[in-house]
Amino acid sequence: MSHVQGRARRARAALAAVLTWTGLLLTGAVGCTSDGAIGGAFGPPAPEEVIRVAPADGSKEVRPGDMLRVRASEGRLESVEVVRSQDARESPVPGRISADGRSWKPDDERLALAAKYTVDTVARDDAGRRSSRRTTFTTYVPEERFIGYVTPEHRTVVGTGMIVSLAFNREIVHRAAVERAVRVTSRPAVDVRPHWFGKDRLDFRPETYWRPGTEVTVELDLRDVEGAPGVYGLQHRTFSFTVGRSQVSVVDAGRHTMKVSRDGEELATVPITAGAPKTPTYNGKMVISEMLEVTRMNGATVGFTDADGKGEYDIPDVPHAIRLTASGTFLHGNYWAEKDIFGDTNVSHGCVGLHDVKGGGADTPAGWFFDRSLIGDVVEVVNSKDTTVAPDNGLGGWNMGWREWTQGSAVK
Repeated sequence: MSHVQGRARRARAALAAVLTWTGLLLTGAVGCTSDGAIGGAFGPPAPEEVIRVAPADGSKEVRPGDMLRVRASEGRLESVEVVRSQDARESPVPGRISADGRSWKPDDERLALAAKYTVDTVARDDAGRRSSRRTTFTTYVPEERFIGYVTPEHRTVVGTGMIVSLAFNREIVHRAAVERAVRVTSRPAVDVRPHWFGKDRLDFRPETYWRPGTEVTVELDLRDVEGAPGVYGLQHRTFSFTVGRSQVSVVDAGRHTMKVSRDGEELATVPITAGAPKTPTYNGKMVISEMLEVTRMNGATVGFTDADGKGEYDIPDVPHAIRLTASGTFLHGNYWAEKDIFGDTNVSHGCVGLHDVKGGGADTPAGWFFDRSLIGDVVEVVNSKDTTVAPDNGLGGWNMGWREWTQGSAVK
């Protein structure tokens, strides 16, 4: 081969190599590296790289202490929409995007239990490219729940001595958390304070009796509040009641009379019989909590039994029965005692008796008082030979001073 021919062959080989390299670049046959330096590396990042959501997509049994958060790893969040599905109902979860646009959090930090959350997010990265992402998660379904039974009943008209009382069906260990989830307000506004009696009862009252005409609202935000380890609240409800006229009745056990006053003026003074010397009536302020046209009273249910274990009395048709304590103190009609007992002698087992007739008479002292009473009215007993009724016996909280009452809060 001549020198000229060798040079020509080398030139053709070089040209072929250049053409081959150019063709590879044009057809994309050269692969890109892991850092995206060549070819398809300049495409947008995956949505999950731009938008970070906690709890993670598909999470189950998410606990209430976990936080719902949305974050943009680069760029800014444009919109975040969260929907909670619970009890076959859907509701939006309000929240807000931070000032720098990098994060979002809900207004209420507490996650609902037994719920499914759906999070829809749109973000724009630093290069101006938009990404959207949808994630879902479900929260823990508790096996044990608690509720609170509210006194008085919703939309009732009550006396000025009414105390708001919540009786829980489970013992409450985390009392401060439960107390914070209950709100009692009034119009006109007055300072209303809570007091715990044991681990299953929470009462609320103002310093003095309610003003007539006051509208009281009780808000229970107990849903998903942990009242005890593993036991969560079930209620999210609002109750309300109206305070009617003021009626306070003073039973003087020593004089065997009851003075009934309405709005500061005396209506009447009626003769009564109170507890006998061996079974005296409690002293102190008691609030009417129940009114029964007729009821049965058996001594065995309150500890009054004879040698055979039978009740010392069993009256199937006690008329005009007004409950004053949880332990069984009533103010009621009495048709079995002689009429001249009333106003003269104390013969009862601790109740306050007013003259009545069998079946209950409208024009008897017992019928007259029953027709003029409301749940929430105050009956105060004085000059009895017994002790003062305990503040947790019925709605007896008015027998506790305001300072001691306010110290019964679990929120310090």
